[in-house]
Amino acid sequence: MLDDRSRSLLKTLVERYIADGLPVGSRTLSKASGLELSPATIRNVMADLEELGLIASPHTSAGRIPTALGYRLFVDTMITAKPALFETEVRQLEGQLQPDQPQRVIAHAAQMLSNLSSFVGVITAPRKPSVFRHIEFLRLSERRVLVILVSPDGDVQNRVIVTAQDHSQSELTEAANRLNAQYAGLTLELVRERLRGEVEQLRGEIALLMSAAVQVADDNPPEQVVISGERNLLTVQDFSQDLGSLRKLFGLFEEKTALMRLLDTSSRAEGVRIFIGGESQVVPFEELSIVSAPYEVDGQVVGTLGVIGPTRMAYERMIQIVDVTSRMVSQALSTR
Repeated sequence: MLDDRSRSLLKTLVERYIADGLPVGSRTLSKASGLELSPATIRNVMADLEELGLIASPHTSAGRIPTALGYRLFVDTMITAKPALFETEVRQLEGQLQPDQPQRVIAHAAQMLSNLSSFVGVITAPRKPSVFRHIEFLRLSERRVLVILVSPDGDVQNRVIVTAQDHSQSELTEAANRLNAQYAGLTLELVRERLRGEVEQLRGEIALLMSAAVQVADDNPPEQVVISGERNLLTVQDFSQDLGSLRKLFGLFEEKTALMRLLDTSSRAEGVRIFIGGESQVVPFEELSIVSAPYEVDGQVVGTLGVIGPTRMAYERMIQIVDVTSRMVSQALSTR
């Protein structure tokens, strides 16, 4: 536990470092903190904070910078609530998210997050149950069948499958009719579950055709993550001087798997969450922080959005940006 003096000095040090990007010395801290403390006393407090792992001394500099643990304590207990984004800024935002097409809302939201933060905006596409409206099986040749799956929105997916034995078109039509009659309008998860229970009652090959149809839908997922503003990181001092870090960051954006895991973690929590690199295995780089929040459609959480940038970011503003954008995306998608 820190006393009030130590907390005040740590808060001032983090804020000065975020603003200037330079290690903070005892003289600067004495002036900025407003506390009537001698430089010697401040040096003693800084030594205690360093021993606790909250600040560190880079190279041979006399100043100190926050560690991941110091940032965590700052964002969890020291950020003071400030008014929301300026009214004119919010009005400009409202015009960018028109609820015409979900894909366009998602793309605009990622771009908005990037533009407002000057870092990287990221958002996952809405998760919705996979439902089919109609299915057809067409015989192409011996043991080769075209599966055609139509969604309630009219999207068509198709794939050629190879069956264990040859089927006449009438057999394929029978399988499609049965599938349409019993399962149309249900989620694929529920269809899959029912097929497990009914497989013994069906002719084996028809059950396999139905299972193949479900697999066709599973193999064609929509774009999962939309990212905007990666090039902004090229101008960030914390990254621009380290090509190795930049390569790892862009590798993260290209792979997207780690981002999906991280954002999926965020979607299971309420409100804005902050992930600071170096404090856990969630964020793979010490220099990286992510501010994220889930968004909803008609009261149900369906995705996550956020800002990716350096640990030395203006967290108060990032929290506001992410929170406002989350609420606006929820509203735009819920009013379709």
